[in-house]
Amino acid sequence: MSIVHVFVYLQLLDLLTTLVGFHFGASEASPFIRLLMHWGPGVGVALSKAVALILGGWCIYRKKQQLIRVITFWYSGLIVWNLMILLAAPGVK
Repeated sequence: MSIVHVFVYLQLLDLLTTLVGFHFGASEASPFIRLLMHWGPGVGVALSKAVALILGGWCIYRKKQQLIRVITFWYSGLIVWNLMILLAAPGVK
């Protein structure tokens, strides 16, 4: 699986884990995404994912695969963080 596929897959996982976290009472830590959430939590997170995918596309266009690789590792950690928040959320038993 190419790094681009992994990047897109992690964007989807981040979107889903964030939305599930909202369902169980978690809050958003990113000021940028909180600003986007002015139009609703789902819209805000979806807009942030659109921005991430556009920036990822720009990196591919500019042949910055190494940057995509670094960002992919960062998003992998973010997914683990989201899962830890989910497990600690008050609504999860």
